[in-house]
Amino acid sequence: MLSINNISKSYNQRYLFSDVSFTVGMKDRIAVIGANGTGKTTLFEIIAGHISPDSGSISVRRGTSIGYLRQDIRPTSRSRLLDEVVGAAGAVSDLAHKIRLLQEELAEEKDAGNIAALLADLGELQSEFEGSGGYNAEHEAKLILAGLGFTEVDFRRSLAEFSGGWHTRIELAKLLFLNPDVLILDEPTNHLDLETIAWFESYLKGYHGAVLVTSHDRAFLNNVAGKIMAIERDEVIFFTGDYDDYVLARQKEAAIRRAQAKRQEARLKKEMRFIERFRAKNTKATQVQSRLKQLARMERVVVPRATPKIRFAFPEPRRSGHTVITLEGIAKSYGDKPVYRDLDLTLSRGDKAALVGPNGAGKTTLLRMLAGVLPFEKGRRALGHNVGTAYFAQYYIELLDPANNLLEEIRRVAPDEPEQRLRGLLGAFLFSGEDVYKKVGVLSGGEKTRVALARMLAHPANFLLLDEPTNHLDIPSREILTDALQAYTGTICLITHDRTLIREVANQIIEVNEGRIRVFPGGYDDYLYAREPRAADVPQPVRAASRDNRSGGARKGRQRKTLEGNLRNEYSRRITPLKQQAAAVASELTALNRRLSEVEARLADPEHYKDGARVGETSREYHALKERIGSLTGQRQDLSARVEKLSGELESELEKLRKTEMG
Repeated sequence: MLSINNISKSYNQRYLFSDVSFTVGMKDRIAVIGANGTGKTTLFEIIAGHISPDSGSISVRRGTSIGYLRQDIRPTSRSRLLDEVVGAAGAVSDLAHKIRLLQEELAEEKDAGNIAALLADLGELQSEFEGSGGYNAEHEAKLILAGLGFTEVDFRRSLAEFSGGWHTRIELAKLLFLNPDVLILDEPTNHLDLETIAWFESYLKGYHGAVLVTSHDRAFLNNVAGKIMAIERDEVIFFTGDYDDYVLARQKEAAIRRAQAKRQEARLKKEMRFIERFRAKNTKATQVQSRLKQLARMERVVVPRATPKIRFAFPEPRRSGHTVITLEGIAKSYGDKPVYRDLDLTLSRGDKAALVGPNGAGKTTLLRMLAGVLPFEKGRRALGHNVGTAYFAQYYIELLDPANNLLEEIRRVAPDEPEQRLRGLLGAFLFSGEDVYKKVGVLSGGEKTRVALARMLAHPANFLLLDEPTNHLDIPSREILTDALQAYTGTICLITHDRTLIREVANQIIEVNEGRIRVFPGGYDDYLYAREPRAADVPQPVRAASRDNRSGGARKGRQRKTLEGNLRNEYSRRITPLKQQAAAVASELTALNRRLSEVEARLADPEHYKDGARVGETSREYHALKERIGSLTGQRQDLSARVEKLSGELESELEKLRKTEMG
């Protein structure tokens, strides 16, 4: 259907990729991955026909249609949303427009002869419209728009009324409605919330056409892609499987290559010693020349580049009291639109909470109130003992001084730290060597985000609040941020659409929807499991009595809140140790699985079997690791089940309290 033949592209004498060839079949789901700046968007622009390669060609089977979603959407239309999406269908849209004109003309026409002629034309157009699937078009468009988070009210709104992120959804809706044979998607999930991403993944799985996509959302790539095309600095790699399969294969390949490189290096040194020793002896001249030729022909083993991992000890934040922050009876509105009424929330020391919910549900409002940067009309916000907050939002990047180099920028917040430590911090976020002298003003968006995060962690507060910290970050940078947040010992509340980050960092999920919150102990997968059986169940908030109508009902409300608080504290004392044990088990499992990969790579190396004693030792370690991993996996499942059981008991007891009060 689509064939890419030996294409190359360079900018400013730097090759992005060279002699790349591959084919795209009707059912292919290909993820194009690579660090920012490696040429993913350029490749898409070439395939879409918007720019030309330096060499090579693109062959498209006759009649194949290509749809392309760019990152930078510049809306120009002012039509209604539904009309805009249906209008993407071209011929069907033209017929619908003509039918409307005829209907309007018929409504005004008085002459019987003209009416008959207009009715005949209308009949022909309606027949053609029906044959083109026109009467199903609006229904299909509405289904797609609903899946992307639009409501019935939105269908009639002008495009000018929507903000930037929603315009990306509109362009995506138009593409899906067009149903091209090849769908090219450049970072399609950037402006989608978690629920919409889940719908989109399901849609793409059943899509009748090929999909080429680039994304920094690792979970999305795992759920959608069946093939990986990785654009790396030295090569372009093709792999069949999802993203995690690719990473695992590269790790194993790197382990094998490192072993091969080590052996090759030893051989090279041995040969060079022989050459240096006998170079001057005539009797050995032939052997010396032979060995020099062998070394010249020897293909050097190249070890694949790996994502750098943090090797930096972040400063320990000061220890806070057990209760980090309390929101009580919070009411917040924007004009006449209420966002929260009587909101209660408490975060404790060590909580790493992720706020989830649809866009517009109030996640950012809640995070900003927690951070103390957004006022509210009613209620109380109280920080716990010894708590200091640090709030990261995209505007935080604008506080960086473009005239400073990176060292100077970090030194602004850590003036007493030695340069070696500041370099270590910048190195942990992929700025090494001469990079530390780059001016902030010349950095990309992702690089500025990394500097801002490093700046925040130079002297970390013990309560971090992060609003979409992964924006502009590629996959290696997201992995570095994950490492940093896992190592951080304070309390975190964050908003992110990166499910992998949530899975690896969060130990508590706070669902926000229509001004209500619901707290789920445990990780993201625990949250998905807990809400699956009752996805349609939206808990009703318990409302306190108004100040001018406080009587027995208010007194009961206070009593109920006291009982709820006691219950939560009781169950927290039972659940917290289990969660801590589960976290310790998960940490040990991570280390053991890493070691298992190293042992498996050793067992896959033919050279390893030359030493019988080492083979036996490696085999024993392999079986011991497998046994320990199996045991710990069972422990983790048992601990998760116990946490889930206690959490369910707590919910049941709380529900009994609410029913008692209502009765």
